[in-house]
Amino acid sequence: MKTFSALLLSLLLLSCGEKTKPEEKSTADSSYLDYSDRDDKLSGGVKLIPIETASGTFKVWTKRVGNNPDMKVLLLHGGPGATHEYFEVFDSYFPNAGIEYYYYDQLESAYSDQPNDSILWSVDRYVDEVEQVRQALGLDSTNFYILGSSWGGILGMEYALKHQDKMKGLIISNMMASIPDYIKYAEEVLGPQLDPDVLKEIRQLESEGKFTDPRYLELVGTHYYPKHVLRMPPDQWPDPVNRAFANINYDLYLTMQGPSEFGVVGDAKLKNWDIKDQLKKITVPTLAIGGAHDTMDPEHMEWIAGEVQNGRYLHCPEGSHLAMYDDPETYFEGVIRFIKDVDKGEF
Repeated sequence: MKTFSALLLSLLLLSCGEKTKPEEKSTADSSYLDYSDRDDKLSGGVKLIPIETASGTFKVWTKRVGNNPDMKVLLLHGGPGATHEYFEVFDSYFPNAGIEYYYYDQLESAYSDQPNDSILWSVDRYVDEVEQVRQALGLDSTNFYILGSSWGGILGMEYALKHQDKMKGLIISNMMASIPDYIKYAEEVLGPQLDPDVLKEIRQLESEGKFTDPRYLELVGTHYYPKHVLRMPPDQWPDPVNRAFANINYDLYLTMQGPSEFGVVGDAKLKNWDIKDQLKKITVPTLAIGGAHDTMDPEHMEWIAGEVQNGRYLHCPEGSHLAMYDDPETYFEGVIRFIKDVDKGEF
């Protein structure tokens, strides 16, 4: 009986000892999600930030996830006029890596104010907005990373050219440094891969200015997007992507980018944007990401990594324009490694 009692006691002590391990891990993890000392505690990390513009003061929506004094990533969504929603896949990767990150709807997008003022629809004005957001969030050169996707990549590059002394690292996700080169790639490389009859009809509708015609949207959505925007059958696209597309500010998108991701047509404001000759001025550590099936030329994005003074290229062999969804393991392993290498001074 004594032997049994001693054995039972030993097992209980061993069991108690084993239970302390998850508790210790939980305690360590809890600091990442500890909002107790943050002024956004009652809003779950959400802040509405006032932005000063030539047309008045408007508010933009941001949401913080996590705590890390050294690694803070501001996510710049695409469009222009898309939403933060398609970044929700980051919830499956960044918290486990201990990276603090910020969702952010740019002015005229989703949860942010939408004054519908085309005077505000310019690259320079949006760069100034990003700087105001940075200041309001208290981000600086010791911790501040930008991850810009598509149009957000344009913003990231332009912001670095003006404010890289405020940054720790730049991630250009699936964006070229030249819209004319993007147009050329769409017309000369990707377009001819479409069924000739489909391409002919798309070009006919574009020549007639029927950019909002349901037939035009059906053609690019059925034949182009599943090959080069997100390589999944459209009925299997993840909910965050569907919401981001459903909530896009199409007037802003049409004015700045044009009717679709199939190049830039018409008189879109970004049609002549090109900063290739300025990339050498970017000294901050930079990661350029490209997908083998991207709407953007992956060779151009690899070239970007060689043009900036301190660059690295991440190639997603299964990826398209939203490589964080169709090649997520490659994408996030590369992004997280870059951020941690820069943080450790090993980049």
